[in-house]
Amino acid sequence: MSASSSVDGPPQKTVAVNAIAAALLDAALAPIRWGLKYAGDHAILLGQALTGLVRKPFRLRLFLEQAQFVGVGSLPIICLVGFFSGAVSAQQAIAALRIFNQERFVGATVGISLAQELAPVFAALMITARAGSGMATELGSMRITEQIDALTTFAVDPVQYLITPRIIATVIMMPIMTMVFNIVGLVGAYLYAIFLEHIDLGQFIEQFRYWTDPKDYIIGASKAAVFGLTLSVAACFQGFYVRGGAKEVGLATTRAVVAGSVSILVCDYFLIDIFHLLWSSQS
Repeated sequence: MSASSSVDGPPQKTVAVNAIAAALLDAALAPIRWGLKYAGDHAILLGQALTGLVRKPFRLRLFLEQAQFVGVGSLPIICLVGFFSGAVSAQQAIAALRIFNQERFVGATVGISLAQELAPVFAALMITARAGSGMATELGSMRITEQIDALTTFAVDPVQYLITPRIIATVIMMPIMTMVFNIVGLVGAYLYAIFLEHIDLGQFIEQFRYWTDPKDYIIGASKAAVFGLTLSVAACFQGFYVRGGAKEVGLATTRAVVAGSVSILVCDYFLIDIFHLLWSSQS
């Protein structure tokens, strides 16, 4: 009996060790599988939406309605945040430049930071909080009330009808809202620097014109378009595939805002690096 147990012992121990190793490997690979599935599901939805863009019928009214919702409806919050973002940027820039007695560069500093970073990122975050959450809530409500199923019953492609206009409108309106943010932010920086800090007007404008290039605004607008794509896909995905009741709609809205905000910041890191490499290689 003892001999038999001694023979059976090592294989059983090896099986147990292999099972533990397999479990650990599965736990380690689980986030990777989840990330790939998450990206794949969003890519499939985006592909279906883009396919609907080139397939009849073309419902221009839906695109205009979504453009009004995403763009015109977001103007008040964009202007408010843009004005105070520009003023705060000028305040911090003057405080830092004053150490070196170089306050005259505040116009260039604020102009470049607004064009490349603050305007596209802050505008995208505000539109995510307002329009992205609204998309997720509206689509989620339509899903749980079976309105999306009714569209399918009437031979209407729900992705083409509901998601394509939202994604395209957001991609188009995001660069426009970014330009509005830039203009209002510069007004806020101008008022603070000239009237409160008494920076020379001529130096403020001259340094801004000398150091701020069109490429800065091209970079900002391009980033804004990518941000519009990511936030709209995230919001539409969370709302379109929601399951359950009203509680799940609320959770989907929260996930949409979180996913959209995180994707904006992650994309911003890679995009600004890519654009700097591209512009430096061309120069």
